[in-house]
Amino acid sequence: MHTVMIHPATYATARQSVDRVFERFPLEIAGKTVLIKPNVLRASDAAEGIVTHPAVLAAVVDKVETLGPAAIIVGDNPGLFSYGANEAAFEQTGLMAAAKKYYLNIGNHAVTVPFDPDFMPQVGLSTAVAEADIVISLPKFKTHGLTVMTGAIKNSYGFLPGAQKARLHKIAGSPSRFHDLVVAVFKLRVPDLFIVDAVVGMEGNGPASPQLRDIGLILAADNAVALDAVMATMMGLDPGRLRFLRTAADAGLGSWKMADIRIAGRLVKLKDFKLPPLGGQAIQDNAAVQEMLESKILLTPTPDPEACSACGLCVAQCPADALSMPDDLPQVDMGRCVTCFCCQEICPEKAMVLQ
Repeated sequence: MHTVMIHPATYATARQSVDRVFERFPLEIAGKTVLIKPNVLRASDAAEGIVTHPAVLAAVVDKVETLGPAAIIVGDNPGLFSYGANEAAFEQTGLMAAAKKYYLNIGNHAVTVPFDPDFMPQVGLSTAVAEADIVISLPKFKTHGLTVMTGAIKNSYGFLPGAQKARLHKIAGSPSRFHDLVVAVFKLRVPDLFIVDAVVGMEGNGPASPQLRDIGLILAADNAVALDAVMATMMGLDPGRLRFLRTAADAGLGSWKMADIRIAGRLVKLKDFKLPPLGGQAIQDNAAVQEMLESKILLTPTPDPEACSACGLCVAQCPADALSMPDDLPQVDMGRCVTCFCCQEICPEKAMVLQ
């Protein structure tokens, strides 16, 4: 049986709630590499409720420090609107300060890993994710126009750097297949602990809706399927109607059935919680979103011959071996490129331009 903790919290008392989380779900952190991954959808102000609140991240970082010594990394690959602007997204949201000295642009380095061939045979996974001993995921309590809600499972989509997220969106082609895709990405590296910022949640057509909801809770679990099922129930959803939960359960990742979940705390359904259409039309039929996805997919890394110093760093770091260096200028094999665009992120001369 899975356990999901529901604990009252404000942003001022987040540390006390986080202490309770680690009492219930203890982790052996000393001597380990620990990746803490907030939800950083895009550059925004913390008050907009689009990202994990800095107070929650700061509370988790402070707590992990007390359990060390450990090698701590805080990072995420922001969504499509802030691709290539990791630092700017962390700075504007206040998450950079909350991360203290532990922030790392995890989009700079990736490794190529096998993936679900129904979508792509391989993807680029941030090296920090692949190499972490412990991953702590910090989702935001939000709706999502394509998956209805976004929580513990969907937060792992940020493990993929670059425009491959857009490419996979396009390949999925339908809301149902995108549900399956989200689970496929989640399976690449299942986090060890999930702590949800539900102090202020989001309703309506998320994941960037202006409709916020004061909820006053921190949720936590060591099983994502159970946690998302509880979130869905709080939103007034039947968890069994969410395809990504059924897909995850069928893959042996946990149970969405409330009979299989022990609640530590008090589960209350949120009255009149506003949800997006259950079919995913809020994003699938949005012409502006689809145009933006298409523009990201068509980007090609192209070296600027005036700025390139032929240092070879991009070639050495390309996880897909899609770069070579003929005539002192990088050349991209788009047949091998997984569009993680680590070459653009890591170039010291900023000579790799996306066109």
